Amino acid sequence: MYILVLYYSRYGSVKQMAQHIARGIESMGVEARVRTVPPVSTTIEATEAPIPDSGAPYATLEDLKNCAGLALGSPTRFGNMAAPLKYFLDQTSSLWLSGSLVDKPAAVFSSTASLHGGQETTLLSMMLPLFHLGFVVLGIPYTEPDLNVTQSGGTPYGATHHTGTDGKKPVTDEEQRLCFALGKRLAKIAFKINI
Repeated sequence: MYILVLYYSRYGSVKQMAQHIARGIESMGVEARVRTVPPVSTTIEATEAPIPDSGAPYATLEDLKNCAGLALGSPTRFGNMAAPLKYFLDQTSSLWLSGSLVDKPAAVFSSTASLHGGQETTLLSMMLPLFHLGFVVLGIPYTEPDLNVTQSGGTPYGATHHTGTDGKKPVTDEEQRLCFALGKRLAKIAFKINI
């Protein structure tokens, strides 16, 4: 049993969040399978190599089909998920038709350059295809103390990070703990569903 931590990260913030979520998953004794998606080329003929030069491997539909749960992460692009992640999800019609993802737990996470740059709308935009695919979408409950005191990222809809306009603010202690808590909750629910 594994939980897929699937993300797109252009400057590294979402990748860092994915790693903290993976640690939360693994704290429950569940494997976290960390995967990314390639960027979308503006040149129609351009393609990416099947294996990235560095970082997490690219996700396949099989990774998604066989997971026990999903943590989905993206930077914010004008209040929406980034195109590379949306492009990957747009290819999941066969999984939707077969019902392969129905009743699997899922959670979402994101980062923004500005504090009010669309964190929550991005999380909501990521939830929409998950509902269509049949996932049971989880958030972060207010029983997590950091959700009540964070001065940067963190919402009940999912984990978030405020990178700053230069994209260089580190993931804060509160944001790290909220990512960890989200991963832990996702693993806990996936384990309960799969026993």
